Amino acid sequence: GKKSVAEKIVYNAFDRVEAKIKRAPVEVFHEALDNVKPSVEVRSRRVGGATYQVPVEVRPERREALAIRWLITAARGRNENTNGRTPRR
Repeated sequence: GKKSVAEKIVYNAFDRVEAKIKRAPVEVFHEALDNVKPSVEVRSRRVGGATYQVPVEVRPERREALAIRWLITAARGRNENTNGRTPRR
């Protein structure tokens, strides 16, 4: 199913990370997540007739979700040869 496909992709990526930079892949993954987590996002707010973009702090769960989503999108956008399945949608 989808879980086994996802596991295969993640473990394959972790193996490639370990081979390429000789560090613990989970540590590298957490560092990458911390680097892309947004602390603030803008929300549209109507005041009178005008719509303003108001900066709002991002909840921790949403920060994590956005970071993971952005990492996956960036990985899909890369044109790097992977040994096996290319994670497309």
